[in-house]
Amino acid sequence: MNWEGISEFVFVAESESFTLASKKLAISTAQVSRQISALERRLDVKLFYRTTRKVALTEEGRIFYQHCRSVLDGLDAAERAITNLQSTPKGKIKMTAPVTFGEHYILPLLNNFMAQHNEIEINAYLSNHQIDLVDGGYDLAIRVGNLADSTMMAKKLGSRTNYVCASPSYITQFGTPHTLSELNKHNCLLGTLDSWHFKGDGRDLNVRVKGKLRYNSGFGLVDAALKGLGIVQLPDYYVQQYLENGELVSLLDNHRVPDEGIWALYPQNRHLSPKIRFLVDYLAAELS
Repeated sequence: MNWEGISEFVFVAESESFTLASKKLAISTAQVSRQISALERRLDVKLFYRTTRKVALTEEGRIFYQHCRSVLDGLDAAERAITNLQSTPKGKIKMTAPVTFGEHYILPLLNNFMAQHNEIEINAYLSNHQIDLVDGGYDLAIRVGNLADSTMMAKKLGSRTNYVCASPSYITQFGTPHTLSELNKHNCLLGTLDSWHFKGDGRDLNVRVKGKLRYNSGFGLVDAALKGLGIVQLPDYYVQQYLENGELVSLLDNHRVPDEGIWALYPQNRHLSPKIRFLVDYLAAELS
């Protein structure tokens, strides 16, 4: 009897709606309301403020929710821990990744992964926006660079290097910059930002640069650099092959920032299911 109404209470608290909670629980709104009312009578406390437009937790409700959410998470983790002992990866995975990095690395790896696990279904959405995983119903996100969202669990999959580079023909014509201040004398091929990231004097530096060309496409910027139009700063997956074959030359290496992390993010307090755990481990092995 002590468990009656707990799930209904948590779903209403999180959705701020009796109707949405009833849909998630696949029961009627009236049944959700009855369970909440019975729970409030049993506890002898008001858990929600109710109006025609809004449902909000009372102070007592917020305290009770924190404990109930923790208990339900623990039960879910316990059940999955037992189930996962003999489970194989199967089911749907909804995930997101940055556009260019996703196209070059993540999607081909997902194809390889699915070839090995034919009971997996993957829905991958590529976007450079920071998507809310919980609101969007995502199981996993691949992020590159510094992580700002502390509400997510993170596993490092690998790292990337940012290079400043130019073609040999550009260097022959305009010379090689040896200091950051010399960038002002050069045509810098700009992306969406007006400054480039460097290190100097033991700290990170954002150096404002200028040029006659601006694209919101890394591939367009690489092509411009290859054709001798200027100097560019881009991640390794745009320029690595051209640095290796000599079509581009790396510049200002002593001011290069430390490598940035490539991360797998997933919501906190969730025991990873086999499908997510297998995929994260696979991506880590391949991207490392």
